[in-house]
Amino acid sequence: MDEQGLERSAILLMTLGEEAAAEVFKHLSPKEVQKIGEMMTRLRTVPKEKVGQVLDQFQAEAEANGSLVADTDEYVKAVLRKALGEEKAGLLINRILQGSDTSGIESLKWMDAESVAELLRNEHPQIIASVLVHLERDHAAEILQRLGARTRSDVLLRIATLDGIQPNALRELNEVLSRVLAGADKLKKTALGGPKIAAEILNGLGSALETEVLDSVRESDEDLAQAIQEQMFTFDDVVKLDDKAIQSVLREVANDALVIALKGASPEIRDKILKNMSQRAAEALREDLESRGPVRVSDVEAQQKEILKTVRRLADAGEIAIGGGGEDAFV
Repeated sequence: MDEQGLERSAILLMTLGEEAAAEVFKHLSPKEVQKIGEMMTRLRTVPKEKVGQVLDQFQAEAEANGSLVADTDEYVKAVLRKALGEEKAGLLINRILQGSDTSGIESLKWMDAESVAELLRNEHPQIIASVLVHLERDHAAEILQRLGARTRSDVLLRIATLDGIQPNALRELNEVLSRVLAGADKLKKTALGGPKIAAEILNGLGSALETEVLDSVRESDEDLAQAIQEQMFTFDDVVKLDDKAIQSVLREVANDALVIALKGASPEIRDKILKNMSQRAAEALREDLESRGPVRVSDVEAQQKEILKTVRRLADAGEIAIGGGGEDAFV
């Protein structure tokens, strides 16, 4: 969700009242709750006209969409049981509805990285890898940052070679996390892990740790390290995007975030970005870059990471191709 979408969501929830807003929050992911909550704290005053626009837009979208059935999960279960019988349906229901089942892993998604790292610190690297592949990539990266160098490398190696999660592996972790992983024995083997997931997590570590971990993996398995590296996409790789992709990304990025991100970018990236803007917008961006004072490296990296998230989101949606397209595309 972009900045404008977050603002609209925050305004809408603040107009609904506490009880209604609380019900909405129950259906959001931890990251969505955090981002919208942060936006709500920043909205001290909002013009009445803007509130009206948000409510009108919400009403229009709500009228354009409707629910087909009251409870889709129960509907799917009932249809499959009638069509296939209890035994066959049971095998499919778990697989189909697996993503919506509440597992112990869900509890970890609401915890800060330091707390999760503390819980996992003394666990076997295979168990840590099994947990991290269930979490948001940036959350997993923050947790990985808080583990020892040797553990980081071992965990990344296991994530890259992981092709599924067996219930018995999660049961072992359940002994330590107790209620947090109470539903672990219900989890089925899922297609998680692999070089792409390892690369996405590695992208969130920062350049120094990223190189360190990748070099360590290379010592154990050079081919695997190469496979991970081929799946990685850093801010420097923005120059590899075609013009259409750059333009799609720019439509999703706020100007202030772009200015900060480009403060630490190479001339090639700046030229690529400016080339894909209108003459007026390019001139305004140049002026902003020149007038902007010194910016913390951490702030530059943070904004570059946000832009990379946008790139990956658009790539996952099939709207752009990473790596310049063709057979050499990373995604």
